[in-house]
Amino acid sequence: MNRTYEVMFIVRPDVEEADLDKLIEGFSANIVSGGGEVKSVEKMGRRRLAYTVRTFNDGFYVLLAVVAPGSLIGEIERRLRVSEPVIKFITVRMDEEEKRLAKVKALRDSKVKRSAQPIAPQQHAPVAISAAEAPAAEAEAPAAAEGGPEALAPAEPVAATL
Repeated sequence: MNRTYEVMFIVRPDVEEADLDKLIEGFSANIVSGGGEVKSVEKMGRRRLAYTVRTFNDGFYVLLAVVAPGSLIGEIERRLRVSEPVIKFITVRMDEEEKRLAKVKALRDSKVKRSAQPIAPQQHAPVAISAAEAPAAEAEAPAAAEGGPEALAPAEPVAATL
């Protein structure tokens, strides 16, 4: 079963550019001949190392994105280990990470963003009503106010003045 991997390796800083390209082509050819596929090759250039590795303080970083079976990756790691110009390498399986990222993205997309929702109208203070509208307003009052202080006071009819 083919899986997605990222293989990063650091090559000694005293290696020529042509030799670096030949080394990358050699690893790519091993992957292709073993039944894998090289998705991308990224030469990240010469960078300073975090700590001294085999008396080197910097090196050329190379990142390979590979789709291959696990047995082939084991063989590539073995070749990286015995290759003299390679001073350090790491292989990371990315298919589980891609599944996790897809799941997180789907979860984020399913939720409604608050910034995308329209702004609710603001609540205004109660408006004073005229004497003619008062009986109609009392008739429309909600039943929830029955237990409040308004229920204790008797309702007084308001005389309409013309």
